[in-house]
Order: sequence, then structure tokens, then C-alpha cells
Amino acid sequence: MVTPEHNVQPQQASPQAGGSESARSEAKRRAILDVARDVFMAQGYAAASMSEIAARLGGSKGTLYNYFRSKEELFAAIMRDACEGPVNAVFDHVPPMGEDLRAALMDLGAGFLGFILTPDPMAVQRLVVAESGRFPELGRVFYEAGPKMGEVRLGDFMRQAIEAGLLKPGDPVAVGRWFKTLILHDIYNRRLWGVIEDLEPEQLRAHVAGAVDVFLSAFALAPADA
Repeated sequence: MVTPEHNVQPQQASPQAGGSESARSEAKRRAILDVARDVFMAQGYAAASMSEIAARLGGSKGTLYNYFRSKEELFAAIMRDACEGPVNAVFDHVPPMGEDLRAALMDLGAGFLGFILTPDPMAVQRLVVAESGRFPELGRVFYEAGPKMGEVRLGDFMRQAIEAGLLKPGDPVAVGRWFKTLILHDIYNRRLWGVIEDLEPEQLRAHVAGAVDVFLSAFALAPADA
């Protein structure tokens, strides 16, 4: 006869245990990204190795490969981590455009330029430019993880403006690219090359205001054309 103690059912993992495991896994992934980013920025893509990253983490390469299958995949994750949150924050901050398209473009341009000129994005850009000659895949990885996502969000914004009758009909992604080009004009390259220091807030706003005026002169729908 089977006694009650021999009929005990296997214990199921509690939801709290699953949540704790997930939190530990995410914390480990976060630690990997932070350490790997420091290694890539300090040593460049070519010199950085998964062995070095694993050693700094205090674990094995096997553990590292459980999270990222290759150095390229790890680099892509770092690019997404560096770009995704800040880019979304820039666009989420922009208020509904209503009828005041210029004000919305000013907010969007100032937020974007303020982000792209900060030290972390500058360091990423310099790394990609320095290494993409030997590793062309880095440019693709960077574009897919960062700028392309920004182009999609910017294209969505321009599509809304076109549909609202505030901009001339056209390809919203192409229109967004023109806006981005004008916002970055001159300032971005000079900052990338270290020719100029960080902009003061009033300098940044003045530059964006000029770029927005040029953009609207080319793409805004005149009242007579509406």
C-alpha cells in the first residue's frame, strides 16, 4: 500500500521563483552589455575579444555565449541598447503637432541633436567609423540597431504632418532624412572631429531654429496649396 508520504506530487516552481530567475538573467545580461561596451570603446572592435569580456565579468566564455552567440551579436545588442531608449525618448517627448508644426519640429530637432552630440553616441559613431573599413558588417549592424530605427520614427512623424496637410505630399521617410540632414548640418561633423566643444543650450536651439526654417521653406505646404 502506498503511504501518503510516498504519494507527494513534485513541487512546482513558484511564480516568484520564475520572476527571480528572470531578474537574475536580465541583471547578468545588463552586466555583460556594460562590460562589453567598455571593452569595445577602449580597445576597438578588432582588438576586443569574448575571452577578455568574459574575464572581466569573472565567468567563462560558455556563460557569455549563452547570452550572445558571437562578438557581432554582442556588438549589435550594445548598439540597440545605446540607441533605442534615447531615440524613443526623443520622439515620445514631442507633443502633438496640432497646427504648430514649427514648434513640434523645434522640439524634435533639439531633442535629437542634443542626444546625438552627447559623449556616448559620439563615442559609438567614432568606433563604427574607425572599424567599418576592416569590418563592413559593423556599419550594417549599427545602422539596423540605431539610425534605421530613428528613420522609421521620423518617417512616422512626417507622415502625420503630410496627412494633416502641413507638409507637401512626398515620401515621408525621404522627407525625414532631409530634416535629419539639416539638423546635423555642419555642427555634427565638427563635433565628431573634435573641432568644437559641447554646444550651450541657446547655441543648440539657434542652430535647430535655422535648420527648421530651411526645412519648412522647402517642404511646408503653403496655405494657397492646401
